[in-house]
Amino acid sequence: MITLVMILSGLGRRRLKLKMKSMALKKRLYGTSTLFAGVVLLILIITVAVCWNQLGNLFMAGKYDNEEDMVKTIMAKSATPGAAVVISNQGETEFKAYGYADIQNKKMVNEESLFELGSTTKAFTALSVILLENEGLLKYSDLITDYLPWFEPTFKGEQAKITINQLLAHTSGIPPWTIRLIPEGSTDDMLEKTIHNVSEIELDSSPGTEYSYATINYDVLAMIIEKVTGKSYQDYVTENILLPLGMTDSYFSTGQELEPDHRTKGYRILFGKDMEYDAPRYYGNIAAGYLVTNLKDLEHWIHAQLGMGDLPNNLKEAIQESHEVDLDTAGHEGNNQFYSFGWSVDTKNKVITHAGSNPNYSSHVIVDLEKQRAVFVLTNANSTAPSLIADNLFKNINGNSMKKYRYDDTYVLMDLVFSILVILAVISLCLKIIKLAGGIRLYINDGRTRTRKVIGNSIALIFRSIFLILLIIWPYLINNNYYMISVWMSYSLLIWIALAAINCILSIIIHIKKIAIIRRS
Repeated sequence: MITLVMILSGLGRRRLKLKMKSMALKKRLYGTSTLFAGVVLLILIITVAVCWNQLGNLFMAGKYDNEEDMVKTIMAKSATPGAAVVISNQGETEFKAYGYADIQNKKMVNEESLFELGSTTKAFTALSVILLENEGLLKYSDLITDYLPWFEPTFKGEQAKITINQLLAHTSGIPPWTIRLIPEGSTDDMLEKTIHNVSEIELDSSPGTEYSYATINYDVLAMIIEKVTGKSYQDYVTENILLPLGMTDSYFSTGQELEPDHRTKGYRILFGKDMEYDAPRYYGNIAAGYLVTNLKDLEHWIHAQLGMGDLPNNLKEAIQESHEVDLDTAGHEGNNQFYSFGWSVDTKNKVITHAGSNPNYSSHVIVDLEKQRAVFVLTNANSTAPSLIADNLFKNINGNSMKKYRYDDTYVLMDLVFSILVILAVISLCLKIIKLAGGIRLYINDGRTRTRKVIGNSIALIFRSIFLILLIIWPYLINNNYYMISVWMSYSLLIWIALAAINCILSIIIHIKKIAIIRRS
C-alpha cells in the first residue's frame, strides 16, 4: 500500500513537472511570438512611413486631362525627378520643362539642362557613316575586317564575315548580352578594348539573316570611323554634324570632361523613391549612348530631320538618306517596321522613332516625316517614362486621346516586386534568428515520427541548398553578372538576393540542427 502511494505520488510529481515545463514552454513561445510580432510591426511601420508617398503615386489614378497633368502623372508613377520636352509642329517649336535637374540643390529643369541621350545617340553615329560613304571613304558592303583585321567572330565554329550595313541594321549576329563586355573606364583606349572583347565571340545567327538589337554594333562602327578619318569618334561627329547643325551645347560624355553647370544629375529608383546615382563611365560605348544635349540643340536636330533650316548640302542629303530603308539589308522589327541607320522606321506611316536608356538617363524621339511633326523627351532617370510621355504627346498633337500610364515599366515594377520581397525576407530573417536564439526543440513520440522528421528535414535541407546555389549563380546562367545588375537594376534586387541568401544559410543551419537533435533522441 505504501509502495502504491509512493508510485502515485511520483507520477503526480512527474505530471506536475511536465505541466510546469509545458507552461514554461508556452510562456517562452508566447514571449517569442510577441517579440516577433513587435519586430514585424516595426518593420511594416517603417516601410509604410518611408514609402507611403511613392506607393501612393504608383497606384493613384493620376490626371490625363492635359499634357502637363499627363507628364506629371507619369513622372510621379515612375519616380522620375526631371523631364524636358521639345515639340515641333509644322515649324512651330515649343519647349517644356518639368521637375528637378538636381533635387538636393533644388535646381529645376529648363531648356538649357543637359541630359545623356542613351541609344538615341546611334542616329548620329549612323549619319557619320553615311557622310563617309558619300565621300567615298567606305562602302556599306565593306567587311569589318577591311578596317579591323583582328575582328574575327565565328558562327558555328567558322569565321563570320560581317559588313558595315549589318552593323547599322543590327543584323550582324552579335548577341545583345555583349553589353556586359563593355569595360568601365574613361581612358582613350576603352573603345578599342570594347571591340577586342567581342572580336572572337560566337554569333547568335549568321550575319545578315536575323535582326537582334545589340548596342555594341555601333561601337564597332565608331572604331571604323576612327580608322577611316584618323580622328577620334567624338571629334569627327562634333566637326561634321553637331557644329554644322548649330548644336553648340552638345558634347560626348567620355568621363574626361569637366561637367558644365547645366548638366543634370542622374537618378535611379530604390524602394519607390528616386535617389541620385553617379553611374560608371563607359567610354567604349560612346557611339551608342553618350551624347549629352539639351532642348535648344535638339530643336536643330529634329528640324534637320524634317528638312528645315539652312544646312550644308552634304549633311542635308545624308540626313534624308538616313530615313530611307533598303529592305534587303534593314533589320526587320515587325509589320512595316524596320531598323536602319540608327532609326526604327515605320515605312507605311513615314514615322521614325528611337528610345534610349543609360543607367541613370533615358530618352525617346518620334518624328513624323510626312506631317512635319516631332517630339523629343529627355529624363534624368532610367525608365520608360520618356516613351510613355512622347507617345502621348505625339497622339495629342495628332488629335488622338492620350493613354493612361501602363504598368509595364520594367525598372519600376522590378523595384516594387523586390521591395516587397525585401520586407518579407527581413520578416523571415527575424523569425529564424529568434528561433535559433531561443533554441530548437523537437518532441518525438515514436520511431515512426523520428523517421518522418529526418526525411522531411533532409529534403528541406537539399532544396534550400539547391536554391542557395541557384540564387548565387543565376546571373551567369542568363549571360549576366552581379556588376551589370548593380549598374542597371534597382538595388532592391541586390538587397533581396543578399537577404534571401542569409535566410537560406540560416534555414540550412536550422535543418542540420534538427536532424542532429532527432538522431540524438
